[in-house]
Amino acid sequence: MTQAPPMPEATRRRHDREIVALAVPAFGALVAEPLFVMADSAIVGHLGTAQLAGLGVASALLTTAVSVFVFLAYATTAAVARRVGAGDLRAALRQGMDGIWLALFLGAAVIALVLPLAPGIVDAFGASATAAPYATTYLRVSALGIPAMLAVLAATGVLRGLQNTRTPLYVAVAGFITNAALNALLVYGAGLGIAGSAWGTVLTQCAMAAVYLGVVVRGARRHQASLRPDLAGIRASAQAGAPLLVRTLSLRTILMIATAMAARLGDADIAAHQIVLSLWNLLAFALDAIAIAGQAIIGRYLGANDALGAREACRRMVQWGVATGVVLGLLVVAARPLFLPLFTSDSLVKDTALPALLVVALAQPLCGIVFVLDGVLMGAGDGPYLARAMVVTLAVFAPVALLVPTLGGGLTALWAAMTLMMAVRLLTLWLRARSGRWIVTGATR
Repeated sequence: MTQAPPMPEATRRRHDREIVALAVPAFGALVAEPLFVMADSAIVGHLGTAQLAGLGVASALLTTAVSVFVFLAYATTAAVARRVGAGDLRAALRQGMDGIWLALFLGAAVIALVLPLAPGIVDAFGASATAAPYATTYLRVSALGIPAMLAVLAATGVLRGLQNTRTPLYVAVAGFITNAALNALLVYGAGLGIAGSAWGTVLTQCAMAAVYLGVVVRGARRHQASLRPDLAGIRASAQAGAPLLVRTLSLRTILMIATAMAARLGDADIAAHQIVLSLWNLLAFALDAIAIAGQAIIGRYLGANDALGAREACRRMVQWGVATGVVLGLLVVAARPLFLPLFTSDSLVKDTALPALLVVALAQPLCGIVFVLDGVLMGAGDGPYLARAMVVTLAVFAPVALLVPTLGGGLTALWAAMTLMMAVRLLTLWLRARSGRWIVTGATR
């Protein structure tokens, strides 16, 4: 970004209050999401190894679906926030309803695909003969909750765009508690086994969607926004989300390549990689919370035709990203002796993971900037550039990662390649932020 004069103290404090108010609840909601899978695993695990293995396959597929369709939240946040900044809450809520309708239509399409194809999908993911029937059962039942799950994503985007991250936190926490209780009741109380776990999750997702829809519909009625599906609006939501889908798929491909290369390095390396990756994902939640705040704040400033406010907010959030990254990196270094024994007692796996963790720790300040700028550009509705930048990143990362098993260096070299990937992302995002081309003001981009 271009050189700018020092930010006044009052301005800095205002931005800090906005960032904290949005990022802290967003972080809580993000952390609550993986707890759903953990609760399911804890309950199903007592049914037997085959059932737990089946759950593992099915939950991996569902988690992938969530990550692929997360554009429903991101694109909706940016579009709604712009209209909030422009002072047109009616249009903001109308835009939000378009995103929700798109989510419901996509969810129905996914059900139509998953129900007949579930056995083949499970087999393609390498489930064993004993685990496959359980994975198929869980996947088929859980598929019925996908429209609700996608509606939750879109509605979360609506509320974030309305500068409300507290309601998603409350719903996520209540959903986790409800999910755990229903799973225990249906799996053991009703004797439904793994199907009971899936039904518990479906019912919870439907309840969460109902709460979100209740909040959004009340707001729409209060501001006289139409609740009916509008094909032009739904098409616009899909067009805004398509580039973010490309971005997400490119990122998922990067993570899949990394895991595949770790598997080629040997059992100790893939085990250590899973440990390091789990920590990397946890750290990403903290940084993603700032990015979510960035989506909402930047969209609002641009919608209000306040280019200077958007630039200042971007600068301050980058500072937050760097500071958070430094803190997280130091925590990783300090917590290594405590963290690794939680996952393994194998000394070889620990020795393999240790230097890779140091690489992850050193990369956190860089990751902090990447996450923040990613959120800023999403909030600006700059999806096409994000898609192109991530494709470029994939093109750089893939050949480097594929050479790791041949050139040596083990897991540490692989995570160095992951850090290179983040460095490429930083370069592409920084160049865009510095150019100012992302600053397009108005209620729509």
